[in-house]
Amino acid sequence: MIENAASGFLSYLNFQKRVSPLTVQSYKLNLGQFFSFLLEEHGVTKFSEISHNTIRDYIAALMDKGLSPTSVNQKISSLRSFFKYLLRNGLTDTDPTQKIRGPKNPKRLPSFVDETQMENLKKYEGIKSDFENVRDRLVMDVFYQTGIRRAELIGMKVSDVDIYNLQLKVLGKRNKERIIPFSIDLKRNLESYLNVKEVQGLNSPYLFVTLKNNPLSASLVSSIVKVILGTVTTNKKKSPHVLRHSFATHMLNNGADINAVKELLGHTNLLATQIYTHNTIEKLKKSYNQAHPRSGN
Repeated sequence: MIENAASGFLSYLNFQKRVSPLTVQSYKLNLGQFFSFLLEEHGVTKFSEISHNTIRDYIAALMDKGLSPTSVNQKISSLRSFFKYLLRNGLTDTDPTQKIRGPKNPKRLPSFVDETQMENLKKYEGIKSDFENVRDRLVMDVFYQTGIRRAELIGMKVSDVDIYNLQLKVLGKRNKERIIPFSIDLKRNLESYLNVKEVQGLNSPYLFVTLKNNPLSASLVSSIVKVILGTVTTNKKKSPHVLRHSFATHMLNNGADINAVKELLGHTNLLATQIYTHNTIEKLKKSYNQAHPRSGN
């Protein structure tokens, strides 16, 4: 009965919810592991025999195996979705996952690049063609000076750039539009790039393109950032999102209003922006411990 219900659930995900094949495979794997645990450890073969204590035992077993809180929570999420499906289809009258709380994920501060290191990027020369070098430097510049996401940069069109009013129009998540101001310095770099792009005969409406006049792919953008950041930092993470983190952290470190940073980043909730204040606080703690006579250091 349990296996039949699982097959129905996976078909529901595949054909009605139309989730990706990888997601369906992940659910299948997670449910299979749970059912094996039920049978081997508790001899459970019916939904009525599954309680919240059974699921807690399963979570404890996963933690004992050394799984991270993130991995465990993903498996719990699969179980929640499965039991919701069972309730909707009358295959069970209880949901034991309602009393379950997953392990807390450790707080991770966003990775960012030091301001001095970002200034050193101005010295980057590059080894590609003149057009690609100008483009790649501008990609880094736009990321760092505006804090936009990778998808937002890829989707940006020439018509979204208002050179005269020094502002960019950005289409963010859920098609939410926002306007981001930029500096005179970035204006000059944009103008240089647009001139080189025109000389190259590249007339795509997209702002950033390849020599074949196609929009940049996500992997190419990530590769550009990784290579160029690698010339100034030894940080493990070298991604477009690190530049977004750097933008937000440096803005707050230099006194920007957190609500203004929230709007620039396109966050709908202030809590999403507040994670960057932790980096600011850590910097303050370091200064305090180094300078205050009673800090204990």
